[in-house]
Amino acid sequence: MRIGRTILSGTTTLLAALGLLTATTPAQAATLAPRPPAATAGTGPVCWFGACYDYVSGRQITDTAGASVRMLQSAPEIKPGDTESHSLQELALQSADRKSTVEIGWTVDLGLNGDTRPHLFVYHWVDGAESCYNGCGFVQVSRSAKAGMTVGAGSSARFAIQNVKGDWWVFYNDQAVGYFPGSLWNGAYNRAQVVTAFGEVAHAAGATCEDMGDGWAADSRRSSWIDSYYLVGATDSPALTVSATSPELYSSASPTATSFHLGGAGSGSC
Repeated sequence: MRIGRTILSGTTTLLAALGLLTATTPAQAATLAPRPPAATAGTGPVCWFGACYDYVSGRQITDTAGASVRMLQSAPEIKPGDTESHSLQELALQSADRKSTVEIGWTVDLGLNGDTRPHLFVYHWVDGAESCYNGCGFVQVSRSAKAGMTVGAGSSARFAIQNVKGDWWVFYNDQAVGYFPGSLWNGAYNRAQVVTAFGEVAHAAGATCEDMGDGWAADSRRSSWIDSYYLVGATDSPALTVSATSPELYSSASPTATSFHLGGAGSGSC
């Protein structure tokens, strides 16, 4: 929607504006636990390395230079004192083999952020190798929209990713947060073939009390949502396919080509 068109038409303005900003290197963030492989709808959580992951996802196979979504930012409940669990929503762009990825979203993660408030995050993968949140080559540009900052629970925000002259830029509410240099992929990753917007909950094996969104099931009017999905520089139209790994715990509702609702409280209150 608006952010996608803004990015597409404003590339020249953006590049000119960068000369007015001083790029800074963000502090190294906590290392992300390995992400599970592509999950299968309705088969239950994907468990490995001592943790389990549940997803409600909207995905499209395409070929694009970028994408954007608008998402509700929530304050999901996670198990008190648990530094291994988290709950997040994000937009991710991947290569066809899903080994190279750029991500932006919000997360509630005590182990990463030291509190249980929602924080903006960015992340990337290179040829299947994990990196770290908010660092590992990420170049912070904005002085106001910073990777790792807290965001407003209960408010919505626009999240976008676009390749600009070989670098992967990430945007929050129309502001260029910063970029992952194309050199991280040796210039080999310039367009994405898999776009996914999703909610993710990481929890202990065998049980989950963590919320997705604010814990409301997707068919509730109070549930979390993702909408205004838009593609940049693609030949096909936006067309999300929505699925859930454990729909009895974390559900989807009201799917369209560009939006869906998601949420759930897991197996019970923390």
